[in-house]
Amino acid sequence: MKVRIRPEDTAFSLYVRALADNKCEYCGGRASQIHHFHGRRKLSTRFDIDNVCPICFECHQMFHEHPNIQTEFWEKRLGSERYEQLNIRANMIKKMSKLDRVNLKNYYKEKIKELK
Repeated sequence: MKVRIRPEDTAFSLYVRALADNKCEYCGGRASQIHHFHGRRKLSTRFDIDNVCPICFECHQMFHEHPNIQTEFWEKRLGSERYEQLNIRANMIKKMSKLDRVNLKNYYKEKIKELK
């Protein structure tokens, strides 16, 4: 089952990529996407800045094909304590209202404006 991409997802993705000057955190190429360590289905970490990184298409595919490389990258990127905390947050249950989603979209649009 595919998780629907909503306007707040798009705004969040643009913000995360803008923070990194649109560079892939793995290879340094052009980041055209963001990668979620814990999938977007988990609302508790869907918009968690520790759970995402800007990434190019090729590296994104590689992470999905080689989970061990992905795990090594995230452990190194976050450090052991933040990595463990992220895993704990990923297993929490969270629900999101329509108002929450609208607020997130607006929040990240404003953050993008601030970066420019």
